[in-house]
Amino acid sequence: MQRDDENAITPNDVRVQQPPQRSSIPSFLFIIFMLFMLTNHSGDEYLARSQYQDQLQVMNNQLSNYTAWLNAESSNFTMPESRPALPLLAQSFVPYGPRISPLRGTYYMNTTGFIRGSLDFYNITPSGLESSDVPWKSHAQSLMSDANMTELNDRLGSWNWSGATNLSWSVVDHAPITVEGVSERIAMIRGKFDFTGPAHAEEMRLEFDGVHFLSNGSVYGFAGPNGHTIDVRYLPVIVPESVRNDTARVIKPELLSRINKVKELIDAGVIDQDSSQGGNPDTGCGFLVHAQIEPSSIPAHLMQDIEDELQKPTGKWTAKRPPLRLNGMLVSRECGLLYHLHDADGLRSQSFFRKVTNYASVSAIVYLVLLALLTRQMDRAHSPAALARLSVWTFLTQAIVDAVAFAGHITFAILANGRPSISLVAPAFIACLLFALEAQHAILINQVQAPEDATPQPASRTPSPVQNATAPTTDAAEPQLPLPATAPPRPTGPSFYQLVIRHLRSDPQARIWLGMFLFLTFVIRVIVTPSLALFFVATMYSMYWLPQVIRSAKRGRSTALSAEYLIGTTICRLYFALYFLTCPRNVLDVGPRRWAYYLCAFVLFQVGVVLLQQRLGPTFFLPKRFATTETYNYHPPLPLSVSDTEAPDHSLGDCSICMEAIHAEDPLAVGLLQKVGGRKNYSLAPCQHLFHTDCLDKWLAIKNICPQCRRPLPPL
Repeated sequence: MQRDDENAITPNDVRVQQPPQRSSIPSFLFIIFMLFMLTNHSGDEYLARSQYQDQLQVMNNQLSNYTAWLNAESSNFTMPESRPALPLLAQSFVPYGPRISPLRGTYYMNTTGFIRGSLDFYNITPSGLESSDVPWKSHAQSLMSDANMTELNDRLGSWNWSGATNLSWSVVDHAPITVEGVSERIAMIRGKFDFTGPAHAEEMRLEFDGVHFLSNGSVYGFAGPNGHTIDVRYLPVIVPESVRNDTARVIKPELLSRINKVKELIDAGVIDQDSSQGGNPDTGCGFLVHAQIEPSSIPAHLMQDIEDELQKPTGKWTAKRPPLRLNGMLVSRECGLLYHLHDADGLRSQSFFRKVTNYASVSAIVYLVLLALLTRQMDRAHSPAALARLSVWTFLTQAIVDAVAFAGHITFAILANGRPSISLVAPAFIACLLFALEAQHAILINQVQAPEDATPQPASRTPSPVQNATAPTTDAAEPQLPLPATAPPRPTGPSFYQLVIRHLRSDPQARIWLGMFLFLTFVIRVIVTPSLALFFVATMYSMYWLPQVIRSAKRGRSTALSAEYLIGTTICRLYFALYFLTCPRNVLDVGPRRWAYYLCAFVLFQVGVVLLQQRLGPTFFLPKRFATTETYNYHPPLPLSVSDTEAPDHSLGDCSICMEAIHAEDPLAVGLLQKVGGRKNYSLAPCQHLFHTDCLDKWLAIKNICPQCRRPLPPL
């Protein structure tokens, strides 16, 4: 296979041969075939299967041409010449690792896992190098001397490459390939690059294919956008000249292994319909990758014990696992980009799985504590009088947070796709229980507080019986006035939107269902948008106890939340915020946020205000002119004429709850009780029904309506 430019060595210049054209088939057979596919398979599955078959044919052609080239036979494959400036430029950033004795130290033989490091960006276009003064300037100019810069902007795309500051590298390191005549231990390595930065809302993902030399920890490979084919046959061009022949011989069994894998997928009917969908279609920048793993001081036999125990844990004692660190360089000749990867730390996959399992165990315990605190609080404050003192938004906010936690843990378990998936189900299940209980408790609070918060309905204009009796009647013999020739216009009714708004105002169940619909939509949006998730966390955590503070101050009553529930719930929920927003090595790899400490301080401040409201009064922090709340007075001064003069004990009447007489207190005693904040023996409801204060207090603990007329009553 001929190349358009033999001097170029970038992965984007890799061309694959198109499969030969298939012979046409008769029309009726084509129709029958299409009907069969439409009735038995979806179009996407058929397209994916066809692409798999085309890919298999292309790979067979690549293998045959590459085999002929290895055997020095005539073929369509030609290996391009290497560029002398490339290894010199790579050594300026990543010196080659030395070969060390197995008794004194070794390199990581398996790097499968996740690597994260910082990036330094350099513009190596001719115009960018003119204004720079770097020691490797001459090597970069030599590399870019004959590069085609006319289509640079089209290849770069719309993504801001200069704003990338971090690189996340997911690596899959295969076992070394054994080939006759090859003395070097070489392993194929694959993975994905994710470029991120503070100025980017989305990340740039690149596919990676390369080789890993186990003797000195060097990694060489190509990286390109998703959907762009990387031809591993050109890997010998970018490796050192001393190992070029060994690398070329290792490529053949790797191609054969990939062909067998595609055959097995087609035979088993496992078709990945998304395999052909590439990301980042607006960029055409491919990179050459040079990376170097730092050596460790652990001998080879101890490193092998560490690897065996990591893959198959048996409890055997091993040496302390050394950190996986590496540095690297990524250069794109056709786009004029160069990145220096430094301070990169790696985490092995098995270690990551253990880390996820430990996180899931601790999270399950924390959620169990939250569940126990919630159930104890619900048992203590289950009466209408106690529910009337709670804020419905406090529990709705926690229900939203727990719903997002449930969806997030389930999504994480699906993506983990391994042993930690089962452990993540435990915190997800408990979070779902918390959501159900908190939503049910919020609905119960809303039902109790709805009569109290409802606005009074306007009085009807129906004439009273007295008015009907005194209204003049029309004489039956009086002639009726003739009707007009044209009927008056019919009054127009309310529009559809007005009816919907009126229905939402009058029906609390409709408001609940609409809120649940909006809530579920918002939860899905939060999960798929990382930037919105941080805003959601900050907003929800700020609203845990703030609505309760406002309601207590507005109603003039302290909360019914216990100190145990307030403090315990706050500590448990702040654990998740501090773990994901301040721990630099959390399982989701979220960077630390400095504002998380201010968020925690604000939440703790709210808890302190709620506790002080129970001790010093609901409005202790407000000025005196704003601290007065309009509450109904159940103990107004009653004149003596109200008392029953016919009763021998001059009582105010009988209590409709206990059916006993209500006695008026002595004026001196009443004045003393008022001075010390006591309550009178009687309570007059807004509906002018009189009760014992103790009897009404016990009644309102069960129902907040009048025992006689069933009208809603304000809290006592």
